[in-house]
Amino acid sequence: NPRVFSQASLPLGPLWDDVKRLLAMTEGDQPTNIRDRPMLMLLAIYGLRQGEVSHLRLEDIDWEHEVFRVISSKSGQPRTYPLMRSVGDAILCYLRKVRPRSTHRELFLSLRAPFRPVRSLWGMVGRRLRSLGVSLPHYGPHALRHACASRLLAAGLSLKEIGDQLGHRDPDTTRIYAKVDLVGLRQV
Repeated sequence: NPRVFSQASLPLGPLWDDVKRLLAMTEGDQPTNIRDRPMLMLLAIYGLRQGEVSHLRLEDIDWEHEVFRVISSKSGQPRTYPLMRSVGDAILCYLRKVRPRSTHRELFLSLRAPFRPVRSLWGMVGRRLRSLGVSLPHYGPHALRHACASRLLAAGLSLKEIGDQLGHRDPDTTRIYAKVDLVGLRQV
C-alpha cells in the first residue's frame, strides 16, 4: 500500500461566498430559519464546533458587555468571544420570536414539543449545504469551521491567531490550514 502521511488531505469547506448564500437562505419569518440562522452564524463566523454551539446556555451570553462564553468541547476550557452585532441580533430574534418557554437553560431548543436541547446539527447543516449545490467531501458542521479558518487565513491572520480563534491547543492542528493559502505558499 502507498504510504499515507498525516494531514495529507486539505481541510475543505465551502467558499465564503457560499457561506453568505447559506446565511441568506435563513432570512425570513419561518421559525426554523430564525432558529437555524444564529447556529449557522456561530459555526461559520466564529468557527465553533457543533458541541460548543449545542451546549451554549442562556447565561453564557453577557449582553451588557457584548461577549459570550463557550466551553471547549475538547478541553473543557472556557473561551470568550466578542458578540458581533449581526450574531447578537439573530440570537435576540430567535429568543423573542421562536424559542419556546422551557426550563432548559440551553440556548437552542427543538421547535416542537417535547422541547429539548438541540444536540446534533448534522442534519440541518447538511441539508442546507447540499441545497446550495456545492461539492464538498463532507456536509456537516465541521465544513463551516474549515470555511471560517480559510476566511481568517485569507484575511491575513497568523496561524497563531487562527488557532486561538478556533480553540486549538496544539499549533500543529492549525498548520494544516497553511496548505490552503495558495497565495502565501507561492510567495514562499
